[in-house]
Amino acid sequence: MIAVFYISLITCSLLCLYRIGRGPSAADRIVSIDIMGIVIVGFCAIMTIVTKQDFYLNVALAWALLSFIASLALAKFLEGRNFDD
Repeated sequence: MIAVFYISLITCSLLCLYRIGRGPSAADRIVSIDIMGIVIVGFCAIMTIVTKQDFYLNVALAWALLSFIASLALAKFLEGRNFDD
């Protein structure tokens, strides 16, 4: 059952990498980078279940917070606004 989750997350990450490389617009690339962050959090959650160590949940939480902040920063950059607005 866990192998199905691994395969689906790997497929999602490959599709996101394709969209990052071939995205027609910068907004598509930003959304794809945000989805890659979600996929990495999913990998960490599965690793927590498999290894029964909570270290991976700490990594997932930190990655989710940093991914959210990076998405906000990139969205502001695309709008042409300063980061202190």
